[in-house]
Amino acid sequence: MAILVRIPTPLKKLADGRTTVEAEGGSVWEIVLNLDSKYPGIREKLYDGEAQRRFVNIYLNEEDIRFLDGSDTPVKDGDQLSIIPAIAGGSGRL
Repeated sequence: MAILVRIPTPLKKLADGRTTVEAEGGSVWEIVLNLDSKYPGIREKLYDGEAQRRFVNIYLNEEDIRFLDGSDTPVKDGDQLSIIPAIAGGSGRL
């Protein structure tokens, strides 16, 4: 089954400049592995080994997978996966 995956700007160059791609798999982890087979290096940006990096948020249909079944969260046709890097910064003054 093909799932639409939204790629954030910092990872576009790994995905041949694309902001959306299709990937196949039955779970979020399988989708990530499929993405990495097409776009080498993307998995290591999202995961440290098999653990999702803290500064990367992955949403399945607008739900953070950390509040679902994590990387084991099942996916189905028509689902959308969004990769959102955490952004920090500021001037330190309010």
